Amino acid sequence: MKESSEQLGLIGIGLLGTAIAQRVLRAGYAIGGYDRQERSRRHLKKLGGTSLDSVREVARASRRIFLALPDSGVSRQVLKEMRRHLSPGTVILDATTGEPEEMSEIGRSLARHGVRYLDTTILGSSADVAAGRAVVMIGGARADFLKQRALMGSFAATQFYLGGHGSGAKMKLVVNLVLGLNRAALAEGLAFAKATGVAPSRALELLRAGLAYSKVMDAKGPKMLRRNFKPVARLAQHLKDVRLIMRTASAARFRAPLTAQHEKLLAKVAARGGGELDNSAVILAYD
Repeated sequence: MKESSEQLGLIGIGLLGTAIAQRVLRAGYAIGGYDRQERSRRHLKKLGGTSLDSVREVARASRRIFLALPDSGVSRQVLKEMRRHLSPGTVILDATTGEPEEMSEIGRSLARHGVRYLDTTILGSSADVAAGRAVVMIGGARADFLKQRALMGSFAATQFYLGGHGSGAKMKLVVNLVLGLNRAALAEGLAFAKATGVAPSRALELLRAGLAYSKVMDAKGPKMLRRNFKPVARLAQHLKDVRLIMRTASAARFRAPLTAQHEKLLAKVAARGGGELDNSAVILAYD
């Protein structure tokens, strides 16, 4: 355990922010955080962190600050509000899944004021982060990445430096595209098994034993079988990510027909009120 008198900052105490807080507290860091939801701030206090009253207070109290926000537009707005209170040399570690070009511009803008910015995107669910087995994908200045490796190692098993600002955000979209399609393929396969008279539990067992296997089956297969959709990663958040993938693909003049169909499946479940369920609830599109 690393004993440190430094207080890290955290803005956004949802599933991901909570998992990051758990890991850095376990590693011996102090952390002070802010979220608009009072219950989230209370939860951070229960974990052993400090609840702060505003993003400005976080900026004044910390030289290294995590962002775990819904999208890069929110990150931009939060950073605008914090800007006057950020000291030169402050490091922003942005774990938000956002627009790569917007995150790149954020990094360039902050650099003009001496503030360091890393898009610190994460491969893995909040449960993976809490268990310390996540993979982190980083964009920004390489020197800044090297200085933050020990801190990021508190919640990530593996770290990949990918290049300049926005590079981590681009890779996160690639990862989310493939992961989402893995979940959708598993959901369709289990639904197809049921429709043809094959027990879905037996189908999952056989899928995990052969070439069709993916780790998604371990994490999401049992949730699909049991209809246990307690959220580890919310379906609405992934639908947001898929729509971001489609916009990014369009800007790159790239066709993504499988992802387009996946968006329709997710939207169907969300329209039925399933947005706050775990993203394994994509199987409900086949009910």
